[in-house]
Amino acid sequence: MRRILAAFLAFSLAAGGPALADPLANQLFGAKRAASTQKPHAIGTYAKGCGAGFVELPETGPTWQAMRLSRNRNWGHPELVQYVMDLSVTARQMGWAGLYVGDMSQPRGGPMTSGHSSHQIGLDADIWMLPPKRLNLSRGERESISSISVRTEDQTRVNGNWTRTHHALLKAAASDPRVDRIFVAAAVKVEMCKTAKRSDKSWLQKIRPLYGHNTHFHVRLKCPKGSGLCQTQTPTVSDLSNGGTGCDETLTWWVTDYLEQLRNPPKPSKKKGPRKKGAREFTMADLPKQCSAVLASQ
Repeated sequence: MRRILAAFLAFSLAAGGPALADPLANQLFGAKRAASTQKPHAIGTYAKGCGAGFVELPETGPTWQAMRLSRNRNWGHPELVQYVMDLSVTARQMGWAGLYVGDMSQPRGGPMTSGHSSHQIGLDADIWMLPPKRLNLSRGERESISSISVRTEDQTRVNGNWTRTHHALLKAAASDPRVDRIFVAAAVKVEMCKTAKRSDKSWLQKIRPLYGHNTHFHVRLKCPKGSGLCQTQTPTVSDLSNGGTGCDETLTWWVTDYLEQLRNPPKPSKKKGPRKKGAREFTMADLPKQCSAVLASQ
């Protein structure tokens, strides 16, 4: 189906058909089954870009398994793939069998047809909170098995699924100099702020609270050397933490005011500006111009 869609889009573009003169970028990138034959490069921003010369994380390795293989999202910049493999070895050393790896990027990055608005430049990876019991899951099992939540339903505390190994693994993940930041459920950061040793909390700055991260943690790498077209996220974690660890009122907001706003949403403002376009609405004109060459490459 994807091949048919890709061929149809290509024909329409070549013919100059008015109906598909401006196709959606996520359909074009989602139809690509393999990476471009270019030098590895992350292009654009995490939520508006693409990637050249990506490599595939093998579906199964000695210390990891890629999950949800039908999505074909186990691709990334070579630095991300190496990071994931390195972290899986660390997980084995800590007592887990390894890691279950969720979504990374599509073969050429870009906007996705479903799910994430980020993960577009090959520097994001979701790591499941579920400690693997075995690393020989079939393709079918990898589609049906689910991760576990490590926070309570009220979002204020970690639950019984949270372990010291989760803490140690996240500390190791954040301490790697390749990492820009790691997104977790706010309750996870609250717990880590409580239990981290006072003499060593500098790495906590990279642990950032964000909704929707109770079953996995989302690792985001810095722009690799040689990727001059890559834009590292701003504000920096140092700016967000005021040079500290982030274990302050900005974290408290996530388990107080934020939850209150979820229960009692504020009335919408009467002033309506232009609606911001979502990632699944991007056309190629919205992405860096180099993404057209990535898409066209063999």
